[in-house]
Amino acid sequence: MTVHIPVLAGELVDLLDPAPGEVAVDCTFGGGGHARLIAERIGASGTLIGIDRDPEAQARFEELAAEVACHTRFIRASFAEGLELLRDEGVRADMVYLDLGMSSMQVDTRERGFSYAYDAPLDMRMDPDQELSAREVVNTWEARQLARAFRDFGEERYANQIARSIVRHRPLETTNDLVEAIVSAVPAPARFGGGHPAKRTFQALRIVVNDELAQIDEALPIAWDVLKQNGRFAGISFHSLEDRRVKRFLAARAQGCVCPPDLPVCVCGHEPEAELLSRRAVSPTAGEIAHNPRSASARMRVARKL
Repeated sequence: MTVHIPVLAGELVDLLDPAPGEVAVDCTFGGGGHARLIAERIGASGTLIGIDRDPEAQARFEELAAEVACHTRFIRASFAEGLELLRDEGVRADMVYLDLGMSSMQVDTRERGFSYAYDAPLDMRMDPDQELSAREVVNTWEARQLARAFRDFGEERYANQIARSIVRHRPLETTNDLVEAIVSAVPAPARFGGGHPAKRTFQALRIVVNDELAQIDEALPIAWDVLKQNGRFAGISFHSLEDRRVKRFLAARAQGCVCPPDLPVCVCGHEPEAELLSRRAVSPTAGEIAHNPRSASARMRVARKL
């Protein structure tokens, strides 16, 4: 299979510190770059469990499984559903990690419609078997619904203007149709600098279509349940909406006393459940960004379960 090295790969392996015989759960298998590095470290006595809702990821996992020595298992599901299945089965892992957002292979498969850089059918489904697609959203939602999604999930300054433009330009069938509707709504001075004018709208639509933020909120506590004591968790995010959820989740588990600050002694007895393994989010080095510009926005947070 084609070797795929994802973002923050070395940092992930260093902080998770896989050892022979351990159980690792890759919640977002994607191209398998993280998984390959982990598999090499856990060895023949270890177990690698991959989760992904994309059937193309399943095919890549099967190729990887034929090349590595460890025991392997693949679950085709969203990471929240896959983790819930493992918890229900009583599986306990030494490490669980998520690489959130879409994989480079999804972006680069033009017909999937994830990118504003290529003309393709409006799709954006990570699971091609699901019904809801970007085409349905942009052609059936009211302008008010679209604007709210663009603000909430894309942090788009011109959400209202873009939503109204989309409604005027219907029907939209391709990514180019959508880009044209977006660009025509953005004031000329704002089209230059700060990235492509369609970037935030495409992000918002992808999040809506795949229910990404709800998946994260559902999956994080389940991932924590699946971890053994001293197990390690890592979450890699690519925008603030994802990172904020991972940060708050881990910070809450690393917190000790929750008594009001004016109490002279602790009476709550609350003990921290986690040790943060990095004081702040881990970012790519300048060298990695130069080699892979897509890594620039990546942030990783890692914790150990106490």
